[in-house]
Amino acid sequence: MAGLRSGSGATVTRYRELPAALTLLALLSALLTCCVRCAEPSVKASNIILIVADDQDVQLGGMTPMKKTKALIGDAGATFVNAFTVTPLCCPSRSSILTGRYPHNHEVRNNSLSGNCSSPQWQKGQESEAFPIYLSKQKYQTFFAGKYLNQYGKKDAGDVDHVPPGWDQWNALVGNSQYYNYTLSVNGKEEKHGDSYEKDYLTDLIANRSLKFLDDRSPQHPFFLMLSPPAPHSPWTAAPQYQKEFNNVKAPRDGSFDKPGKDKHWLLRQPINPMPSSSLDFLDNAYRKRWQTLLSVDDMVERLVKKLESIKELDNTYIFYTSDNGYHTGQFSLPIDKRQLYEFDIRVPLMVRGPGIKPNQTLKAPVLNIDLAPTMLDISGVNLSSVNVDGQSFLSQMAPSLRNGTARPFFLVEYTGEGHPTTDPACPKLGPGLSHCFPDCVCEDAYNNTYACVRTLDSEHNLQYCEFADSESFVEVYNLTSDPHQLENIVKKVDPTVLQAMNQRLIKLQSCEGDSCRNIK
Repeated sequence: MAGLRSGSGATVTRYRELPAALTLLALLSALLTCCVRCAEPSVKASNIILIVADDQDVQLGGMTPMKKTKALIGDAGATFVNAFTVTPLCCPSRSSILTGRYPHNHEVRNNSLSGNCSSPQWQKGQESEAFPIYLSKQKYQTFFAGKYLNQYGKKDAGDVDHVPPGWDQWNALVGNSQYYNYTLSVNGKEEKHGDSYEKDYLTDLIANRSLKFLDDRSPQHPFFLMLSPPAPHSPWTAAPQYQKEFNNVKAPRDGSFDKPGKDKHWLLRQPINPMPSSSLDFLDNAYRKRWQTLLSVDDMVERLVKKLESIKELDNTYIFYTSDNGYHTGQFSLPIDKRQLYEFDIRVPLMVRGPGIKPNQTLKAPVLNIDLAPTMLDISGVNLSSVNVDGQSFLSQMAPSLRNGTARPFFLVEYTGEGHPTTDPACPKLGPGLSHCFPDCVCEDAYNNTYACVRTLDSEHNLQYCEFADSESFVEVYNLTSDPHQLENIVKKVDPTVLQAMNQRLIKLQSCEGDSCRNIK
């Protein structure tokens, strides 16, 4: 078949020289190919579900009650044994999850409105760049249910009318975690709940509404669900059928349990040591009740997986299970809380299953909660270079067949301490500047509990270096290879050149933004 070269170098076919029948056949063939291609459905992006528990530790056995979750997500995919929050408190951590940014960039310092938690400033700034907006632009059907941010829905924070951008269906708890007698914002309308287990128990309500959303969704588009149950946060109200479980369980007594906080920052030197029996009884009761509340979350995961199976979406859905921060029950004689720099408060559970993830993987590379947003955006097909995040996608770690990538050897943990300007009337001997002083007037936070740490974790090093913004300019350094429970502060034993190098790295991390957070050497 002859052809002419056009001026652009393309070949122009001389169809008029073909026999008429052959010409007709060629045209029909081309038309048929076009019709088949037009009829092919475009490949739908994978669905994503993110489950964020509230205050669930991993260091002290917090995943023990979650047998179904471990089987249905962890055993079916990847378990990250070095997952961390970049700040061990609810609102700043959740803000990091939503934005993929360190606290010094999203500027949420604590759980208060003055600390920028769900404040008008947050809503106008960082919230308008949160990852659900990008998923919505990718045609994802988006659904939220549960605890959002601690000050969400308060009158000074936009009331229940405020629905953050990017969400199609919105069922957000007003304020902090509750199990009964709470208020929801349902697509911007107030919905009050009472104390009926069948109608109001929040973990079950989250499960029920998420299943209904899956039933009502459009199968033509992918979906994203973020489920944020109250468990195992206080007030630790278990479902009726689980209130007698774990009755003989006590908080673990090993590691740093009831050890004096010698050579540690000011707040850790204050607790009574050894703890009185009243504190031990309190923390053991809290530990049991926390586990009881988690059984309903375990049921929720099972119901969710069964629903995905029944609607034939399980194999095309990534399911992430994690927590906003860890927790402690008696470590260094602190009865119960989070907010500290130690492993029990900054390590979190993280399990993921989904397309391309081989089952029964245990992954050791460090992963942070600021990595969740870029990972989910990576899955959705968003070009990550167009998104301003401090974290990085870890899709390459759990599904190397889908992506190439590298792990980070070190990262930042930062926290701004909270205190009251006046003395707590219940603890008059303590003076001002403290907060969360219970039980037995043991305080879990203070203005001077403000710190920034470099956590180094790779095949050669397992270290933590922390500086406090206090009157002592206190420094804590731990070698977690030889001292996994952080019992000995080795700051006076470490080579000064090593301390200087860590200090310089910390300075860079504290001012990093975007790419610079990932490229610090």
